[in-house]
Amino acid sequence: MAPRHRVKLPAISRLLIGWYRRGHRDLPWRRASDPYPVWVSEIMLQQTRAQTVVPYFERFIGRFPTVEALAAAPEEEVLALWSGLGYYSRARNLLRAARLIRAAGAFPADYEGLRALPGVGGYTAAAVASIAFGLPHAVLDGNVLRVVARVRNDAAEIASSRTRERFHAVVREWLDPLDAGTFNQALMELGATVCLPRHPSCPACPLESLCAARAAGTAASLPVKRPKTPPVRIEGALLVIRKGRRVLLIREDRGPARMPGFWGLPTPEDLPAARLGAGLGAFGHSITHRRYTLRVVAATIGHRREAAPFRWFDPGHPDAIPLSTTARKALKLAGVE
Repeated sequence: MAPRHRVKLPAISRLLIGWYRRGHRDLPWRRASDPYPVWVSEIMLQQTRAQTVVPYFERFIGRFPTVEALAAAPEEEVLALWSGLGYYSRARNLLRAARLIRAAGAFPADYEGLRALPGVGGYTAAAVASIAFGLPHAVLDGNVLRVVARVRNDAAEIASSRTRERFHAVVREWLDPLDAGTFNQALMELGATVCLPRHPSCPACPLESLCAARAAGTAASLPVKRPKTPPVRIEGALLVIRKGRRVLLIREDRGPARMPGFWGLPTPEDLPAARLGAGLGAFGHSITHRRYTLRVVAATIGHRREAAPFRWFDPGHPDAIPLSTTARKALKLAGVE
């Protein structure tokens, strides 16, 4: 086979890949070449920091080491392992995609096949295609947009589709087509660890000498983002009702903050006959633009047996069912372990 001749790369590619190879975070999914763990990690990393993802990824892969094992799992078990990671549609899409892959008999090995999987957008398809299969697809996420805006000193508003298309074209120009996976990971690593949103570490950046925003003194003001929608503030209460070691839960498939498939603590509206006792504290919880302040209240109910949608739960077996994030926070605040 004739050797592949490397095209002359932009200085940005050479600097980024060299910097990445000299040292980067040791993340468990970077030790794998199989597309399955790469795909799982990229789904988990959607809107979630790497440090948060690591223990979830390790538990998930430990329980479902192959796409076939995941495809055979009941949804409730998948959600239980995902519990606390948030954005739970990701877990459901992961399970749906695993079953489609099992039915197809093989993991999709090109961008279009990956993009067709439930829950896989352009960024995730490009990341998996480049990292797992070495295909020359450039990634574009928030970290990458920030790097491009600063290197080019471009004050265009990054939520604009035209800006994103233009920035994506820039990244494709930078891309090393023969080492796309390393280039993409280097670019994402730079945005996650050096080219930070509020306090960029410009002296530690391998692109400092090529960064137009660094030269102009505008790095901290870029990228330009659309003003955020003011948050909607909501107050509520969660009831901790105990029977021995067990705690009463309710299926979280009703109401504005409910999550189908999960279990949470009931509210006073769920159990209007409950007798309220001492307050146990309060905590905040955010879902997109909604900001909840939730009081945690001890309560009791009569001796009648609670049926659906209620269930008694033993906190000694936290992975037995998918428990909502608000329930986990409330039980911890109440000292129920």
